[in-house]
Amino acid sequence: MGKKLYIGGLPYSTTDDALNRLFSSVGHVDSARIITDRESGRSKGFGFVEMSTDSEADAAIQKFNGQDFEGRRLTVNEARPQAPREDRGPRPSRY
Repeated sequence: MGKKLYIGGLPYSTTDDALNRLFSSVGHVDSARIITDRESGRSKGFGFVEMSTDSEADAAIQKFNGQDFEGRRLTVNEARPQAPREDRGPRPSRY
């Protein structure tokens, strides 16, 4: 079983495809996803990559953490589990 990696510091123009190609250079990528703003659809500058094996994930961390990618310094580490969200109740309508 592989690891899920957090990738921070991504240029806002980076696509899922570009992220997949970058990390494919160290091993098989199961998935690559840029996180986008719900309302605008624009990138938030970070994403997640799932590598097939732990050793490939470790190699990706070693190779890419702190490296320059399109003028930005990447932060690459093992993703932490998402914290549970508190229920904030219904959202008011904007219209």
